[in-house]
Amino acid sequence: MSMDLLQSIALATGLAWASGIRLYAAVFLIGLLGRYEVVTLPSGLSLLQDDWVLWVSGILMAGEFLADKLPAFDSVWDAAHTFVRIPAGMLLSWGVFHEATPAVQLAAALLGGAITSGTHLTKAGTRALINTSPEPFSNWGASVSEDVAVVGGLYLVWAHPWVFLGLFGVFALVMIWLLPKLWRVLRKVWRRLRGPGEVQPATS
Repeated sequence: MSMDLLQSIALATGLAWASGIRLYAAVFLIGLLGRYEVVTLPSGLSLLQDDWVLWVSGILMAGEFLADKLPAFDSVWDAAHTFVRIPAGMLLSWGVFHEATPAVQLAAALLGGAITSGTHLTKAGTRALINTSPEPFSNWGASVSEDVAVVGGLYLVWAHPWVFLGLFGVFALVMIWLLPKLWRVLRKVWRRLRGPGEVQPATS
């Protein structure tokens, strides 16, 4: 595999993964690095270097950084961003392969959307579960860990793409194992919160 192709795969995967956790940070940081020529962005991502995109993504990044540190509100933020992160992850992955054939572009967009969906659901589900605890420290710890993971992951995408892809493979396996368990636990928590007053459907 050529280095250019490896870098492109790592970049598309990394942006889709990061979009499910910190979309605005990913857009801002990659755009800023491209703007100051620290990295060379594919032509399909060149618009991330635009002043308007940098200003808007920077302001939203700061807002998300604060919102994500507030227990309970972070889950509201995650729920609302289900409709933002996943399409954005698809577009960013598509942008990496903007100069490829239409079939490759479509495949990149579909895979990007799948990766972003999985990452977003894992992040949102984990944080919702953490929010069942009354103390805020576990929430803050998880949020800061996510901040560090996104910055570190984007660094590896450019500096050591093979390492990033290997770590992402491990993350994907853990995610596949974890998501069904998170769903079952959250269902139990929801039933407990609804209490014994829940109306049962009539049976014949």
